Amino acid sequence: MAQQPISSYGVIGDMRTAALVGLDGAIDWCCLPRFDSGSVFAALLDPERGGTWAVRPASAWRSSQRYMARTNVLETTFETRTGRVVLTDFMPVAADGRPAGERPEIHRRVRCTRGQVEMRMIFMPRFDYASRSTRLEPLAGGLIATDRTDQVVTLTSARPFQWTLEYGTATTTFQVERGLDRWIVLRYDDDDVYPVDMYESGEKLDVTVEYWQRWSAGVRYSGPYRGMVKRSALALKLLTHAGSGAIIAAPTTSLPETLGGSRNWDYRFVWLRDAAFTLEALDAVGHHAEADQFMRFVKRVCRHEGGGHLQIMYGIDGRRDLVERQLEHLSGYRNSPPVRIGNGAAGQLQLDVYGEVLETADRWRRHHGMSEGTWRVLRPLVDWVACHWRQPDSGIWEVRGEMRHYVFSKVMSWVALDRGVGMAEQLGLPGDVAGWRGEREALHAEIMLRGWSDAAGAFTQSYDDAALDAAALAIPMVRFLPWQHPRVVSTVRAIQRGLTTPDGELVYRYRSPDGLEGEEGAFSICTFWLAQALAGIGDRDAADRVMRRMLRHANHVGLYSEEIDPATGEFRGNFPQAFTHIALINCATALARPAGAGRARSA
Repeated sequence: MAQQPISSYGVIGDMRTAALVGLDGAIDWCCLPRFDSGSVFAALLDPERGGTWAVRPASAWRSSQRYMARTNVLETTFETRTGRVVLTDFMPVAADGRPAGERPEIHRRVRCTRGQVEMRMIFMPRFDYASRSTRLEPLAGGLIATDRTDQVVTLTSARPFQWTLEYGTATTTFQVERGLDRWIVLRYDDDDVYPVDMYESGEKLDVTVEYWQRWSAGVRYSGPYRGMVKRSALALKLLTHAGSGAIIAAPTTSLPETLGGSRNWDYRFVWLRDAAFTLEALDAVGHHAEADQFMRFVKRVCRHEGGGHLQIMYGIDGRRDLVERQLEHLSGYRNSPPVRIGNGAAGQLQLDVYGEVLETADRWRRHHGMSEGTWRVLRPLVDWVACHWRQPDSGIWEVRGEMRHYVFSKVMSWVALDRGVGMAEQLGLPGDVAGWRGEREALHAEIMLRGWSDAAGAFTQSYDDAALDAAALAIPMVRFLPWQHPRVVSTVRAIQRGLTTPDGELVYRYRSPDGLEGEEGAFSICTFWLAQALAGIGDRDAADRVMRRMLRHANHVGLYSEEIDPATGEFRGNFPQAFTHIALINCATALARPAGAGRARSA
């Protein structure tokens, strides 16, 4: 079974979990009941063993895919010699934006809009990353699949199918003609198999569409990239967890940064950095409620940690234990093992997360005020940074080698102190403001001395070094220096020359050794950062060129992965990637401002 390009997928979800749906009508990735649960469908990581649920024509077809306008409801259209079929996929959402029901459901509507078409369906669930055997049984109302322990999914329809069952896989063919819809519903953890009520499914579709369109209507953006900004905002909303307020980095694991390499990571967790940037992007387009939910998550985590220290990432429920292990039985995307679950970087020290959390809190309090209880949680973070900013760390890019004094980490430590001082002074909050201010000024001076290289003409990756790092583009975005400062302008130009592909179209995050085998692609977030930085220093023409080129790299439904292969243009890394869509929104927002107007506040 051939694997599709990463870019050939759309994503659906219910703010609890998500599923990737290919242009071939196959759901090749879905974890149930949560983003970070074991997979039920994982053909994306092993087409033979991983499991899939495919609905497509039985004979030759061409397909296209789109989202219903301003929603996360996906439509895949198949054209055949005999007719046209539209496959509509969604996960139900209630009118208030919460997942509909206690258990996840996936609804698929097969509608013939021209002629008649014979369809084929393959149902191949494989529980817990295909590590357990699947038992399939036909019942009067459909199918029930179990792993002989506690995992159960059911597949039901309004009209019964004639199934062929073999080796834990069910297949069927069925005819559709114009005017007759076929609804198929998967339910997790529900052993009550009963026929689908097509009217109930239709009503759930209407409610889901109405919710997404109402949420999308709340996106505030006036500029030339409105469609892509809305799609990015909708993608970010899909990566939030309604129950806990958590925001994940991506819904997938182990999609390789380069084919045949070992840079395959699990991104289904809550990076405080990524989540903070997500909230900034949503705040920039007028959505503030997500910050409320995430601040509740942050407060729970901080209370549990105590003492001001934070991990860089947590589980959706706030758990700290994210032990990394490899699944040897899965071949990996396009035979690119290892397949990893968990993430060992959770144990790294990354000083920048304090700055990102406190920047988020500073923005959040402008809409909601600052309670005494919230400040009691945030104040120890500022104290911790004041005492520990002199330490080396592993940096924003999570280098798995010797810790260093990374410039971005130091800049974001400065942000933590600066925002702490600002909130305490403006709101009259208790804290060692004089001490924080002193540490802030000492840190600023040190960065200016040791983080700058005359040889490179730029702020660099780490102290006393000449290696470039695209993360330095964020320095003016977080107000460490103004956009027109000579060192900012020089840094942007140095990165434009030294970290871009030969055509200047894409940006690498760095080119220095990082202790890992294999190469990586160009980083999508860094390319948007460069466009935003070029606009910031006044080169609007170059900024627009980079932005327009990058927009052409979006897939057919406007989604991005973490990286792009510069040689082929193919997606690399996990998908869809929050970081990329965050940077798109912030860049588009910056480009929508008149030249010389207020600059973006953070990365």
